[in-house]
Amino acid sequence: MYRISIVTPMLNSMRTLELYFNAILSQTYDHSLIDLVVADGGSTDGTLDKLAEYSAKNDIRITVLENKLKTAEAGKAVGVRAAGGEVILLLDSDNIIPETDWLERMMKPFEEVQIVASEPLYYTYRKTDGVINRYCALIGMNDPLCMFTGNYDRYCAVTNKWTTVEREELDKGDYLSIKFRADMIPTIGANGFFMRKKELLENFEGDYLFDIDVLWELFKKDPELRVAKVKTGIVHLFCPDTKTFHRKQKRRIKDFLYFSESKGRKYPWSKVGKGKIVLFSLCTVTIIPLLVQAIIGFCRKPDIKAWLYHFVACWVTLWVYGTGTIIGIFNKEEADRSEWKQ
Repeated sequence: MYRISIVTPMLNSMRTLELYFNAILSQTYDHSLIDLVVADGGSTDGTLDKLAEYSAKNDIRITVLENKLKTAEAGKAVGVRAAGGEVILLLDSDNIIPETDWLERMMKPFEEVQIVASEPLYYTYRKTDGVINRYCALIGMNDPLCMFTGNYDRYCAVTNKWTTVEREELDKGDYLSIKFRADMIPTIGANGFFMRKKELLENFEGDYLFDIDVLWELFKKDPELRVAKVKTGIVHLFCPDTKTFHRKQKRRIKDFLYFSESKGRKYPWSKVGKGKIVLFSLCTVTIIPLLVQAIIGFCRKPDIKAWLYHFVACWVTLWVYGTGTIIGIFNKEEADRSEWKQ
């Protein structure tokens, strides 16, 4: 059995911390082979005190490191470099492991020599979660724009696919063994993503670890490597309300423009195609295509409130990305995280 280092960036994560940790603690995987590496960006809400309490009372070793740059990508870089496990699990503080044997199932594909990483096939849908979290689980993404660009990486109830990116896919029973083309991969690499530490360390440098960029570099070097999509899910408590959704989308576009300008990104986002972004804009403005998508999704998984949120999510995203892009022409800066909380 491999030693697993769970790397989690945190910044004021009390909203989800207890659920996050208890799910890890419930795993049937040998606890002596699990260690938790937290890269904290300066929490002031009690997160650090709670972690110290967990460390004193439980058998999973917890290491807390300082993340001076505060961002999740910087925290991942800090945590991965300090991790001692042979396999790294990138798990956010708002990710809740849904099953007690989840770690065992996610690690099983690594018995296949060519598999370098594994990731859940879908986001876990729970009726008890809030409307936005149910909506994101149903569409298989946190950003509805990805439904139009097609480079998402979890099962979507609208398209009935987990991605539209071309690939070779072999069904191995409990997981899919995937080989991607060298020129494009989906936005794989977060929210419950496992990767062998050696390959992870060899394919990023600097202060930030952008997960999709790591895989892009890796597959360019060796196109025969494969990724497993395990037929299980991961809970993502993305945000509790529209105000938070707006804030997270605003942070996303600001960081994207900032790091793209500073040459901090390697994944060829330009290949996604401006035409698909224009299509998203037109569909959002005219509304009817969104209605069709919502009806298709509802037929596959009835949840009227969640599917009605599709209109809100698309309109917020269009407004935030549109204004953010215009502002970014004149002023590209990293998103402010001084008052950030999960």
